[in-house]
Amino acid sequence: SAQKPMQLILARQLASSLAMPIVITDTTGVLIYWNEPAEVLLGIRFDESGEVPPSQWRAQFAVTDGDRQPIPQAEWPLVIALTQRQPVSRTIWLGAPNGTWRNLNWTSVPFIAQGGEFLGVQSVFWEV
Repeated sequence: SAQKPMQLILARQLASSLAMPIVITDTTGVLIYWNEPAEVLLGIRFDESGEVPPSQWRAQFAVTDGDRQPIPQAEWPLVIALTQRQPVSRTIWLGAPNGTWRNLNWTSVPFIAQGGEFLGVQSVFWEV
């Protein structure tokens, strides 16, 4: 894989030392890193899967609202942060590939460099 921007490398380093579940994507939506606390929520170890393209993660996870109605992918916080480059937060139910469901607050924030360059998105999750 191509060399990542220094800011994303530093974000990954920071995420690896934090106790909150964090997922980092590049500008195309490829999941380029998630930390150990996120592995618990996602049911997937980063060391075993490596980077995950958007087509794969969109198919692997179910995202529903409080009434367990599917949320269209265009309304997922990560997708909004990627496409609209705006921070967004929402309470969801996340269905992982291993069959577990978790009620989460999901916040996604675009990474914008000092020069205005869009670098990707960081998503943070809190269990409700």
